[in-house]
Amino acid sequence: MKKIILFIGAVLMATSISAQKPKKNAKVSFEVDGICGMCKKRIEKAALNTKGVKFASWDVKTHELSLIIDERKTTVLKVHESVAAVGHSTKEVTTTPEVYNKLDPCCLYNDEQVIKDHQN
Repeated sequence: MKKIILFIGAVLMATSISAQKPKKNAKVSFEVDGICGMCKKRIEKAALNTKGVKFASWDVKTHELSLIIDERKTTVLKVHESVAAVGHSTKEVTTTPEVYNKLDPCCLYNDEQVIKDHQN
């Protein structure tokens, strides 16, 4: 009976350890603030310049950044930080006012007039 319990315990431990193993091609997505095609280029470039990011695509309408990352080389938080560093906030990391204000005027996604201009 002890052998069976030890065997089951070992199997459960092995399963939990393998579930925590970083994935080479993990699919991840999260929302990023932005408004136009210029934002798209900047967000994707920032994500792709993060070591371990293999694919990045930001959707202008949904504001969703879809990624394929190597979790052995990077974390999702690092991508949030990279995107915020170029002026685009996420729910995890907010860009600084100084960086945001350096964006092109058409990319100021918090400005109501810019938002209206992009809706036309």
